[in-house]
Order: sequence, then C-alpha cells, then structure tokens
Amino acid sequence: MALARTINPNAASTAPDALTALLKHGRPLVMGILNVTPDSFSDGGRFIAPETAISHAAEMAQQGADILDIGAESTRPYGGQKPVDADEELTRLAPVLPGIVALGLPVSIDTIKASVAASALDQGAAIVNDVWGLQRDPDMAPLVAERGVPVIVMHNRDSADASIDIVADVIAFFGRSLEIAARAGVAQDKIVLDPGIGFGKTPEQSLTCLAHLAAFRRFGLPLLVGASRKRFINSVTPSQPDERIGGSIASHLLAVAQGAAIIRAHDVQETVQALRVAAAIEAAR
Repeated sequence: MALARTINPNAASTAPDALTALLKHGRPLVMGILNVTPDSFSDGGRFIAPETAISHAAEMAQQGADILDIGAESTRPYGGQKPVDADEELTRLAPVLPGIVALGLPVSIDTIKASVAASALDQGAAIVNDVWGLQRDPDMAPLVAERGVPVIVMHNRDSADASIDIVADVIAFFGRSLEIAARAGVAQDKIVLDPGIGFGKTPEQSLTCLAHLAAFRRFGLPLLVGASRKRFINSVTPSQPDERIGGSIASHLLAVAQGAAIIRAHDVQETVQALRVAAAIEAAR
C-alpha cells in the first residue's frame, strides 16, 4: 500500500501513550482548539500568522489545556468552508506545528486525510482527530494502526436529516467505524468517540445528542464532546459564536455529568475554571 512508504516507525516517541496516561487521571480533560484556517466558523483567519498561532497555543497551555488540537482545513459544520488538498494543509501546518509540539502538550491533528496525519505524526503530533470517523479516507485506519496512536472517531453526515433518530444514527455510525478500526488492527484502547455536535445535525438533534450522551457509553470507550460555540446554542438563545461561552460551558458541564472524558473548547480558561469548580462542589458532597 502506498501509504506504508510514508510511515516512519522511528517518529513515534512516548507521545502515543500520552492520552492514555492523561485519561487515567480520572478527571475530564480539556482540548484547546487551534484553527490555522481562513474560514473556520468561529475564529477563521485569526490564527493564520504562525507567530499568532503559536502564541495562542502557548496561552491555552498556560490556561490549563491538556491537549492542543490543530486543524489546517476548516470542517465548519454549517457549510461554507473551502475544501483544500493535502499540500495546502501541509503548507499551513509547516510553520506552526513544530512550535506547538515544542510546548510539551500532546498535540492532536484534526484532519480527514491520512497523508496529512502521517506528516503531522512525523513532526511530533500524538493523536489523530478524524471528523469522518475513519470512514472517509481508507488509508486512515491502517495509518493509525501502524503508528499505534490514539484516534478520535467523530460522527458526521453529509447533510442533516430532521426525520431520523439521531441517537440511533450515531450509534450505527460508531459501529461501522469500530468495524473498520478492528479490521485495520487499531487497538480498541486507543479509540475515543465523539458524537459530533453540530455536524450533520439540526440544532435540535445536537441538543438530543447532548441530552442522551450516556447512550454512547455502551461501547465502553472514552467520549469527547465539542459543543464549543456551536450553532445549536444560537437556537436556544440568539448569539454570535464569540457570545456563546455560557452556552458552551453549560453544555460541557452536563456532558461531563454524563461521563464525557474530554471537552474540546475554544475558551480554555473559562472551561477549565468551570470544570474545576464543578469538581470541587461534587467533592464537597
């Protein structure tokens, strides 16, 4: 297989086990979002300049992020993004990724392309975040298996369908993804599931997924939830993306209460504070 020639077995360090070690802490982890794109729905264009991107990543690390998630192609869930090829993704990542890896936190590469993931892993990324759950690029699962790195498997749809049972759809999607992973030899203990809040869903379906998050625990795998600044918040209380911190935190606290292990957020400082205060209140019981 052509992809095998891109694999560098010496590139993997202790990083592939970093997520497993963090999850053993027994507290929800915070994944800070860094988009080096011109068209992401919330912060498109803000972090295109490499020095700005690295500075923001460092700020999120200082604020308490456990993981840094970097994406170089917009996967904005409401359309309007411009697909880019692997070369363009790699061009955007090249001046940024080494500096972010140097910060010392596990770095997740948000991409649907195995070739981009392979390059990022070669440069020190530790986690693959696939918003199409190993179902879009047939080389992704074999790459993850070969490298032995954790993978985030997210539910997605090409378009929303208000008529479907979204919880059942997510469960079926995860089942297919896990079959693909098993056939490729991906270790089950390296998989994290993400219901994909906002992706291929109506606002009401996003709310339903959050309300029934416990249903996705049937697979016995850690859950990641990324409700940060998503449009469903606007459907409840009209607001622009950067005005949705309160709704994001409310969603994430309720997600953790239902067993979410990782929270993916733009507003790291506020999210970390909310989670710590919630944990302190629980401990006081």
